[in-house]
Amino acid sequence: MELSTPALSHRSIVETKRLPGELAIRRTVLKAFCDPFPKECLQLQSLSQSQWRHLLRWLDISGLALYFFYRLLESQHGHLLPAPVFDRLEQNLKDNAARTRGMIAESIAIQQEFQAAKLHYAILKGLSFWPNSVPSADLRSQFDLDFLVAKEDLSEAQRILERRGYRLYESRRTGWEYKLNERPGLGLKDLYKHTGSWMVELHIEAGASPRGPLLERVEWRDIYGLAMPVLSPVDLLLRQGLHAYKHICSQFARAAFLVEFRRHVLFRSGDYAFWDGFFPAASDNPRASLELGIITQLISRVMGEFAPESLTSWTVRRLPPSVRLWVELYGHRVVLGSYPGSKLYLLLQTELQIADAPLDRPLWQFLIPLRLPPPVIRPFPNETFSVRLARYRMRVGLLVGRLRFCIVEGLRFVWELRRWRRHLNRIA
Repeated sequence: MELSTPALSHRSIVETKRLPGELAIRRTVLKAFCDPFPKECLQLQSLSQSQWRHLLRWLDISGLALYFFYRLLESQHGHLLPAPVFDRLEQNLKDNAARTRGMIAESIAIQQEFQAAKLHYAILKGLSFWPNSVPSADLRSQFDLDFLVAKEDLSEAQRILERRGYRLYESRRTGWEYKLNERPGLGLKDLYKHTGSWMVELHIEAGASPRGPLLERVEWRDIYGLAMPVLSPVDLLLRQGLHAYKHICSQFARAAFLVEFRRHVLFRSGDYAFWDGFFPAASDNPRASLELGIITQLISRVMGEFAPESLTSWTVRRLPPSVRLWVELYGHRVVLGSYPGSKLYLLLQTELQIADAPLDRPLWQFLIPLRLPPPVIRPFPNETFSVRLARYRMRVGLLVGRLRFCIVEGLRFVWELRRWRRHLNRIA
């Protein structure tokens, strides 16, 4: 099934062939999640030690390391991994399993208090993705616990977290971020470790929906021995896709979000009754078709087509030509890029702004932020000198890295903007 004009398809093929070495390797990793197992993925066996070292770092940061390890074992291709890499991923899986058990225990403890206080809430992401998007909770690289809370119950939910020792870090219009047992000095080496440090985000709905509040449609599922409220099947997939789009429109997009969404769509692929209810419900969101279309086309270009015809017709085929061109030209670089990412998403945002989706602030403020990033860890009462020093080091490192990113990627964006406009002129 052809999803774009012949000219764009040709350009996409050219761009794919020109992928630099590391991006080509990462694309091969994503292809490994396809069925049947692609023969091109057998090339992973020939990677050098240095290439594996760089690839493992990207797998860790992108949230794909354990998914990839599980996929190779499941498809009986574990032999593609060198022994040191196999041992490392196996240990990461053991560590993450312990970490996940700790996170589940914390989630259950919080929810028991929510339920005792008779709060109206639902879990978001995380455990609600199993089994549709995630084969096992132990494989997911999860950093926080998310809860959707009724607006009238928000104050009590906040009090419950504060009684448990959580500290408020960030307050937004529809979200509040809390942290517990923050530890300065944690790095990538601790990504899978059970540190006892947790982050919780409380959310309320942004506005009224013709279908009514999300919390009126929750389903209760028994998860690890506790009845937990999760979003309805339609709301679960819809919000997952919109959340993946949100991350595409940021400086670094974790590829794991796309793999999870793809798996969820495939899980529902033959469920015609589900799709019959999905499209009318999703139509209540005026941007759903556009945002899901970008995500669907992006995954299709990087990993191959996967979506049912009905989803493709409702999303990808409705995309403006300029938006589809952005996916063709920059999709691979956005999905396969290295942390801290790039500002290529702003090219997409400028096109969406033209299509009546205005930016929440002027473009130049995305290139030159006027505010400092919030601190990763706030001061502790009676903290020791070593803890204070570790906090300052983290803060300085963050600011220096942020400054370098803004300068380097800002200049690259200005250069790429000229190239982008030339491409737009060709399809005008």
